[in-house]
Amino acid sequence: MKASKKIDMTQGSIMRQVLIFALPICAGNVLQQLYGTVDTLVIGNFCGSVSLAAVGTSSQPVEMLLCIFLGLGTGVSILVSQFSGSGDGKSQREIVATAISFLYICAIPLAVIGQFAGPLVLKIMQVPPDTWDLANSYIRIIFIGTLGNMGYNMNAGILRGVGDSRASLLFLLVSCAVNIALDLLFVAGLGMDVAGAALATMLAMYCSWLFSVAYIRRQYPELGFTLLPKRLNKAMLAAIVKIGLPLGLNGSIYSVGHILMQSLINMQGSVFIAACAVSSKVTGIANVAINSLSSAATTFSGQNLGAKNYVYLKKGGLQIPLFSGLITCIAGLLVTFFSRPLLSLFTKDPAVLDFAVRYIRIVLPFTWTFAVFNGIISFVNGMGEVRFPTIVNLLMLWAVRIPVGYLITYFIDGGYVMACLPISFAFGMLCMLSYFFSGQWKKIKEQAACQQEETVL
Repeated sequence: MKASKKIDMTQGSIMRQVLIFALPICAGNVLQQLYGTVDTLVIGNFCGSVSLAAVGTSSQPVEMLLCIFLGLGTGVSILVSQFSGSGDGKSQREIVATAISFLYICAIPLAVIGQFAGPLVLKIMQVPPDTWDLANSYIRIIFIGTLGNMGYNMNAGILRGVGDSRASLLFLLVSCAVNIALDLLFVAGLGMDVAGAALATMLAMYCSWLFSVAYIRRQYPELGFTLLPKRLNKAMLAAIVKIGLPLGLNGSIYSVGHILMQSLINMQGSVFIAACAVSSKVTGIANVAINSLSSAATTFSGQNLGAKNYVYLKKGGLQIPLFSGLITCIAGLLVTFFSRPLLSLFTKDPAVLDFAVRYIRIVLPFTWTFAVFNGIISFVNGMGEVRFPTIVNLLMLWAVRIPVGYLITYFIDGGYVMACLPISFAFGMLCMLSYFFSGQWKKIKEQAACQQEETVL
């Protein structure tokens, strides 16, 4: 293994190591936004609005069905980080071998199920007749790529677990380049419309997955990584399910909640829908650090728990969420201040622009609370304690955001429905801050104090 690739978060400056780990993930998030933008541009310019609607509509069923299994992949990442921190190479090899077998057990049946469940979800969503055939075609082809999609995400999670965050950026570059080239070939060159876009995405997924397999085998031979499954350790599988299943179910339930929230937005008319769509692009710029620092928090806590480095756990548990909140607060205030000129790059419609500016001013100055909330949740998840964060996440959506959104829509003014977001963010942050008064955190503080005394002696 090349040591320069791996980041050891159990020693050195905490925030320096966290930032080195987070920056490639942050760049990957930017690349993913570019990926989606190019995809949209090709379809929009060579296919038309109906094709764009078909692709947009098809994303929800795919997300709902894949979320559970992507959560299980996160469980693998958490366990790998813990074994990496403890230096348990044997358990690392066992968890990797089990993950490869589990990938095939999940992905192949899901690819088949998706052929039937995907169109069913499209019917439930009441997809318009003019987009039905295109959406159905897109979703069927995308589900054939399930093995590549899940395989890439699983491998990226394993690499994050051992402290290598740069590799996932490399895989995204491969996927992005292949997807753009094939988009131009299939859609622009051969006129295959939505089916061509789906085929390009599917093949890009497989290329990225196979490239990640070759990378891991070359850079981390000690993991004993294989392309095909060899063995399944029942104890490791149980550990993956115990950690990953709550995360996956949480993601799927969140997807249903997003559909309900979108219905509230749709009730306000096309101008408001367009304003929210434009605002999401601008808020994405300000919030680009959240996911990357949260991924770093998960790996950090996993490695240090495995290494039983409680001094670092105590310091990092406070520093990482605080730093994430600070960066997001500064970026949010800057983008809010310049919101109108930034939004005008996407639309010149005065009505859309006014609603979009309102959205930014209500939501973005308070998104730092979500950054703190997400940082703490990711830190706690990294230690394998997923139950409390899952409960808080679900309460934030189903007990606060959705009810408040409906109350605003029906009793105040639907044009301010976005106010439910900062309210739910603040609720989630306060709930997760309570973790620092829990018995588990008290134990970490006591163990950290003992380690510090031993160091002095």
